[in-house]
Amino acid sequence: MAIKALVFDLDGTLVDSAGDIAEAVNLTLEELALPRVSEATVRSWIGEGVRKLMTTALAHANSALLLDAVMPVFMRHYSACLLRSPRLYDGVGEALTALQARGLPMAICTNKPAALVSPLLQHLGIAGFFAHIIGGDSLPQRKPDAEPLLHVAKLLQQPVANCLMVGDSGTDLGAANNARMPIVLVRYGYSRDLDLDAADAVAVIDDMRELLAIVG
Repeated sequence: MAIKALVFDLDGTLVDSAGDIAEAVNLTLEELALPRVSEATVRSWIGEGVRKLMTTALAHANSALLLDAVMPVFMRHYSACLLRSPRLYDGVGEALTALQARGLPMAICTNKPAALVSPLLQHLGIAGFFAHIIGGDSLPQRKPDAEPLLHVAKLLQQPVANCLMVGDSGTDLGAANNARMPIVLVRYGYSRDLDLDAADAVAVIDDMRELLAIVG
């Protein structure tokens, strides 16, 4: 492959933030007088944006509350919990440093609200690696729609086929396939019900440093 740029998902790919997202969901449920859920349950809901996350949480609680009324409550807790305990997955820092040294431009394409991405990257010390950030509310469409990846390829000034998506979920896989962008999946993320071994991906990796041999 002639890879000239990389596009990374964030939660579940670069950053383990499930505990913080779960706490934000549970603080929201508590405020709404609804029962808490396990981190594992919330982990299975992550990846399709905050509105889908809370739609699923309300359905799980059999709540008839309106989503538009709940979202401001959730976003308040989400912002408060953002930097509670996130961590980079093993090998991420080293991989990003090596990719940058090779002169490869990099971007983030996530369904996380855009306003929450930069503070998280700054907190974890990796903001300087990324030339562009596309969040879940940056465009009318979000992953698995193709448009966020098509848009970020234009920002990176590369043909889609020369960009490599790196993600962890069916949402990422769907976006990459819809955009006809090659994708590498990580095995350690929030794959939900995706069969990683059957996925149409360039590779499935256990550590981000494996990406270095794939990019070449």
